[in-house]
Amino acid sequence: MSSVPRLVIAAPSSGSGKTTVATGLMAAFAARGLAVSPHKVGPDYIDPGYHALATGRVGRNLDAYLCGPELVAPLFLHGARGCDLAVVEGVMGLYDGAAGEGELASTAHVAKLLAAPVVLVVDASSQSRSVAALVHGFASWDPQVRIGGVILNKVGSDRHEQLLREALDSSGVPVLGVLRRVSQVDTPSRHLGLVPVAERRSDAVDAVAAMAAQVERGCDLEALLALARSAGALSSRPWAPAVTTTPKREVVAVAGGPAFTFSYAEHTELLTAAGAEVVTFDPLRDERLPEGTAGLVVGGGFPEVYAAELSANEPLRRAVAELARSGAPVAAECAGLLYLCRELDGQPMCGVLDATARMSERLTLGYRDAVAVGDSVLAVAGTRMRGHEFHRTVVEPGAGAAPAWGLLAPVRRVEGFVQQGVHASYLHTHWAAEPGVARRFVERCRTS
Repeated sequence: MSSVPRLVIAAPSSGSGKTTVATGLMAAFAARGLAVSPHKVGPDYIDPGYHALATGRVGRNLDAYLCGPELVAPLFLHGARGCDLAVVEGVMGLYDGAAGEGELASTAHVAKLLAAPVVLVVDASSQSRSVAALVHGFASWDPQVRIGGVILNKVGSDRHEQLLREALDSSGVPVLGVLRRVSQVDTPSRHLGLVPVAERRSDAVDAVAAMAAQVERGCDLEALLALARSAGALSSRPWAPAVTTTPKREVVAVAGGPAFTFSYAEHTELLTAAGAEVVTFDPLRDERLPEGTAGLVVGGGFPEVYAAELSANEPLRRAVAELARSGAPVAAECAGLLYLCRELDGQPMCGVLDATARMSERLTLGYRDAVAVGDSVLAVAGTRMRGHEFHRTVVEPGAGAAPAWGLLAPVRRVEGFVQQGVHASYLHTHWAAEPGVARRFVERCRTS
């Protein structure tokens, strides 16, 4: 049995202020000397960057669709090991989950799997007494979801606050915070959401500090901590990757820097446990791959924003192409797929794949059920995995002669490329759901 004080920060809908409140709480509690474990429901990569900045710890995702409900508590306990408090930021509205799958992967589902109290963040900017009906509805919808308090966001004045508090007096849900509209805590967005921390640098630090200050002023931190401590013990064991003992650790280069910010912390942990020496490099600045590179992982991010700079780094593009031609394992997801194409928006890329990529007006977004079409450095044919797509780009053609995945839902199609040691696809997957992926990749690094 393991007990970690914990809160889930949820909202009736997107745009209510979850990220501001969750990040502000993380930073405010960390400033008080607590070791705070940050988590995010769903596949989002950007919010965990702000969480990490607020806490000094790696932001981790909890996704019941990608990893399965049975892994949510173990992954949570792995991330929260040794911490005084865990704050879990929800996704979308409290009860919004995977399309057509009921509660699966919703914030409510994760809260139940963690037996964690929920704090509901409500955008009160255009209501007064109606807030009580809204909170009552969310609190009573599912008796297994314990809404332990509400934080009122975007409150306009003292009078507005008074009206809201009076309305909520009879709801049975205590008001644990009131936040006024403050422009400096807004974080800039673009085509796929918030601008990542790695691109904003000092501005991101200032934004997190402003969130913490606003939360410190407007929230009852002692009451929130008491609520977190009311969460009971979890019977699950913390997740841990199986360790492979090897006399030599193969160097696996992992793309990082501002252009490639999307990755799950568990991927690096799985590669390391499988016998790899993981070395991060920045394709915007480094002109060569790390010394001794035996395999390459290029995850998600925003190469479309940095296409000119990536293209200008011709020595590295050439090194990546040479590594791929040698048959070494190369795993590329989404942004990595674009980087391996001949060109992106007219800018030369690595030329590993006979395909071109371009920005599109259309957003491709959603969970996917997938099966490996053939053998690759990541999986044997027939391996089933769940993934997530999130991009505003198009690759033409969308699949090679040997596709990476056959997508089973919501629409059947093939997608991605497998050639020699390359596995390139739009699909983001979470390797903790299929630990054999990392072991297979590292083993191929040894034998290729």
